[in-house]
Order: sequence, then structure tokens, then C-alpha cells
Amino acid sequence: MIVALIVACEVGFWVLLAVGLSLRYLARKPRAGLAVLLLEPVLELVLLVVTAIDLKNGAQADWKHGLAAVYIGFSVGLGHSTITWADQRFAHRFAGGPPPVKPPKYGRARTLHEWKTAARWCLAAAVAAGLLQIATWYVGDSGDTSSLRAWQTKMLLVIGVNVVIAVSYTIWPKQPKPGAVEESPRTYEKL
Repeated sequence: MIVALIVACEVGFWVLLAVGLSLRYLARKPRAGLAVLLLEPVLELVLLVVTAIDLKNGAQADWKHGLAAVYIGFSVGLGHSTITWADQRFAHRFAGGPPPVKPPKYGRARTLHEWKTAARWCLAAAVAAGLLQIATWYVGDSGDTSSLRAWQTKMLLVIGVNVVIAVSYTIWPKQPKPGAVEESPRTYEKL
């Protein structure tokens, strides 16, 4: 049941995103579109409550409960940037908006971009690890929490990989090839 709910939440995320952006740009109802987009966190709240109820009713904590925590964490850490990414493309395609912002390619701007990306991924993994820890405490000594601990280890790996990537761009910033013209960096626009 938990896996089906995770799939339903993911499908629901993209459906709400499509409906919200369609209302915003095609129907020219930005308030209604924003209202639909603000329903996105409700999906994660439902998943959190159902997972907690499942554990409370005596379900053995396993990989599915861990996956639910990871999904919620990644929605928190990456959801806004995903919505912004889709919003830019939708506005450009259907509402005559400017072309989507591309990440900078070189130098300090690229390094800063990599650190911001790493921060989003680290937030996602930290929220997931926190939810996994809460689930471990919730289950307590009455059940096996090894699968939840395994997910926590994976979240530490996600944090480590993203920090290593950002550090590598700090130490060895990508430079343009000699004679190449560098584009002026544009910043990401807010919703």
C-alpha cells in the first residue's frame, strides 16, 4: 500500500503541476494556478500520515517506509526547484515568456550554482534522514529498524557525493576554452 501511495503522490505531483501551470498561463488565472500549486505539500502530508498510521498499526518497518521518508525529504529539498524549472519552460512555451534560465557554465558563477544545487540535495537528504530517525524512534525496540538505518546510510552518501562535487568545482573551477565567448549569467527567477 505504501509503494502505491508513493507512486500516486508522484503522479499527483506532476498532475497538480500541469494543472497549476495551465491555469496560470493558459487560462490566465494566476491565483487559481498558485492555489493548485500550493496543494503540492498536501500530497507529502498525506503520505507522512499514512506511513505513520501503518507503523502505528503494527506494520514491520521495512524499505517501503524508508522510501516514503526519502520521497518526502526529496520533495521538500527539490520540489521548489522542480516547480521553478517547469514554470520557466511552461511560461516560455505557452505564454511568450523568456527562454528558460540555463545554469552558468564557468568560473565562480558555476561554482556557486554547484553549491546551491548541493545545498538542495543535502537538505533533501537531511530531511529524509531526520524522518527516518523519527520513524526509528517511533518503532522503538518493538521492531526491526535495520531497513530504516540502511536508508539513513544512503542519505549520508547522497550528502557526501553532492558536497564532493561542489568542492571539486571550488578547487578546480571549470574555465572557458581559450577564445570562447562567455555568456553573461542570468539568475534563476522566483515563482
